[in-house]
Amino acid sequence: MTNTTFSVLDLVPVREGQDLSDALRNAARHAANVERLGFKRFWVAEHHGMPGIGGAATSVVLAHVGQATSTIRLGAGGIMLPNHSPLQIAEQFGTLEALFPGRVDLGLGRAPGSDGRVAQAMRRHLDSDSDQFPRDVLELQSFFDGDPKHGFQATPGAGAKVPIWILGSSTFGARLAAILGLPYAFASHFAPAMMDQALATYHRDFRPSRFLDRPHVMVGFGACAADTADDARFLATSMQQSIVALRTGNPGKLQPPVRGFGDTLDAGARAMLQSFQHYSAIGTQADVEAGLAAFIERTRADEVILSGAIYDPDARARSIEIVAAAARNVGVMGGA
Repeated sequence: MTNTTFSVLDLVPVREGQDLSDALRNAARHAANVERLGFKRFWVAEHHGMPGIGGAATSVVLAHVGQATSTIRLGAGGIMLPNHSPLQIAEQFGTLEALFPGRVDLGLGRAPGSDGRVAQAMRRHLDSDSDQFPRDVLELQSFFDGDPKHGFQATPGAGAKVPIWILGSSTFGARLAAILGLPYAFASHFAPAMMDQALATYHRDFRPSRFLDRPHVMVGFGACAADTADDARFLATSMQQSIVALRTGNPGKLQPPVRGFGDTLDAGARAMLQSFQHYSAIGTQADVEAGLAAFIERTRADEVILSGAIYDPDARARSIEIVAAAARNVGVMGGA
């Protein structure tokens, strides 16, 4: 048993045969179920130009989800800050904090959430150099602080107590989070390669701040569970199809599961999929429990955020119920 807590990341999957309205209704139901099971946070990620992901207008989705829940923390995992002006994000998340006091988190990433065409369409008049990201984070903090240097106050935004997290899949975000004394979330659920190096960098370089007196790490872990391992492997093929489609430049809606999907892939695609799912567990409660325990032992993470899309909402509800049971046996559900 550890002190690690558990949260859920949702991409608001749009299923084949359904539309965005269905996806948003399913996201609200999923969030309510996640809250009932005792998870700490429900985060939504910003992606653009992807027919199977409905979280592009992240703050709007969080407002929708917030109405379906009452206690769980809501957050962006994350907002891709290069796509937005810091003032706009201060206003959006200041509004969310006013709607759901004490429940809102703001995770910030520096990727565009899609390709260069989307980045240009989102914020084409600004320099997309990653060196701008640290300055944007500081500017966003200053709007929350109500810094008089701007000559006006972000309304809403000024005075909002919204914890900022730095997200990343390399050492860049780890160094920035450490220098600013902010919590750090690593995207090991889809980009595992630099996890160990990034976590070591964050712990080594961390400087205490008014936000944190010690490092605080969240790591991503994929999970797909069912009552039998065979059923779990079958359900996981929907997410696997999405991964392969994305990596081959053909993103689409979340597809129904397919038996034997892995057998249809060439060696390169199988290797890519195996790498993508390096930190994940597919199987029964015992399988998920073992996977989580080993992952926590390796990372010593304060929190684990769980991801994974399943086509059938009822099967997804059963999966997260099994995952919650596994999590209770290796860590702590809920928390402040």
